[in-house]
Amino acid sequence: MENDVIVVIGKSGQLAWELQQLDTQQKLVFFGRNDIDITSPESIKEVLSSLSVKSIINASAYTAVDKAESEPEQAYLINRDAVRNLAEYCQSKHIHLTHVSTDYVFGGDKGSPYLPDDEYNPQSVYGKSKMEGEIAIKEVLLDNSAIIRTSWVYSSHGNNFVKTMLRLMGERDQLSVVDDQIGSPTSAAGLAKFCLQLSSEDIPGVFHYTDKGICSWYDFAKLIQDFALESNKLSKRISITPIFSEQFPTPAKRPSYSVLKDSKVDKLNRTEREHWSDNVKAIISNM
Repeated sequence: MENDVIVVIGKSGQLAWELQQLDTQQKLVFFGRNDIDITSPESIKEVLSSLSVKSIINASAYTAVDKAESEPEQAYLINRDAVRNLAEYCQSKHIHLTHVSTDYVFGGDKGSPYLPDDEYNPQSVYGKSKMEGEIAIKEVLLDNSAIIRTSWVYSSHGNNFVKTMLRLMGERDQLSVVDDQIGSPTSAAGLAKFCLQLSSEDIPGVFHYTDKGICSWYDFAKLIQDFALESNKLSKRISITPIFSEQFPTPAKRPSYSVLKDSKVDKLNRTEREHWSDNVKAIISNM
């Protein structure tokens, strides 16, 4: 039996990939959807029974924000029911759970940064399902869990805004990007380090983790293009036009202002958080 491993649920997404890149003394074991069915309590028990599990990091989620509006049962199955299953397993084994959540649990109408104890007000099925997952953890695990809310996650791996913009900028002569949704981009690499710290040290609480700085999606896109041109990842500059959200309707409502703030993070975090623009520049230059 493996001694004191940290189990990571999910192994194909941005966060799981960055966790795999970390140089750590901790033994991490990764399980994808083909390895474990977290919607089944029996599967969780069967798969993890051969391991001496120190703690679990849940890096899996249903994240198709717009699709969730037409298939809410799938969003709730993964983001609420499966999360409760993991929490109940952790409770039965007296082990810590680190779970990643989202800015979408808030309404976006506060006008100032959201704090960890602010009230829920999700505006979409996705946001509601993530809220229900958080509530399940709080009900089951009390003081043996960490919930990390984050936003606008990007990396050099997987599907994210940086990679989508680079692809579209190489294919098109013009882009229109929403300029009235404000938030904070988050490097998946920094998020992975913070998740591992909370998990390895069994630190409980609700946390807000993002890069430093705020921007709109339009601001984000402009800087992506600037950095890509500087590092020769793009050959030509295209026109990027700012638009209002109502000009780009989507099935799910997005928060208009979802900046997350948490004074605890910098006190706990061993690695100082960088400004999002510095992280994005580094990632693009290394692609």
